[in-house]
Amino acid sequence: MSKKADTSARPSSTQEIKPSQKPATQPSLLHDLLLLFAQIAAIALGAVVLFSFVFGLMRVTDPSMEPSFRDGDLVLFYRIDKRYDARDVVVFEHNGLPTSGRVVAQGGDTVNIDSQGLLVNGAYQQEQGITDETTQVADGVTFPLTVPEGSVFVLGDNRDEAVDSRIVGCVPKDQTLGKVIGMFRRRGF
Repeated sequence: MSKKADTSARPSSTQEIKPSQKPATQPSLLHDLLLLFAQIAAIALGAVVLFSFVFGLMRVTDPSMEPSFRDGDLVLFYRIDKRYDARDVVVFEHNGLPTSGRVVAQGGDTVNIDSQGLLVNGAYQQEQGITDETTQVADGVTFPLTVPEGSVFVLGDNRDEAVDSRIVGCVPKDQTLGKVIGMFRRRGF
């Protein structure tokens, strides 16, 4: 007896297999646009949060830090860490406007300005990039001055025109806006 194989239950290699599921539909253009706008909004929100709480930008409008910063430059500062070292440049407000100055003394240091220049804790300071003489300002603070704990004494690089601690006094660290970490030259804007 010859037995024939039952091939009806198995598909042959020439028979087409039909999938039981329908193919996935392509996302619509509207869906893609909504997803794109959501991503743009998330990036914009992240930038707003970063530049409101972590970083800040200041446009230089005064001559206090010339020639380091000039009118129109953008200064990037870091808001979170308020631990400053000598020579750090900090941003603070004076009369509601942001300005900047270089830290020359901190809490507990004694600052004096005499005919020979700037003294911190009895030692004359050799400052790089400062071409003007450091002098006292009429109607400014009186020297010698001991910087209160939690404050800094700042001077502008352009000593003849700077708005700094000789005028405004010591700046409490918690009232500084932050430490300068970068500068972008902008001219003619």
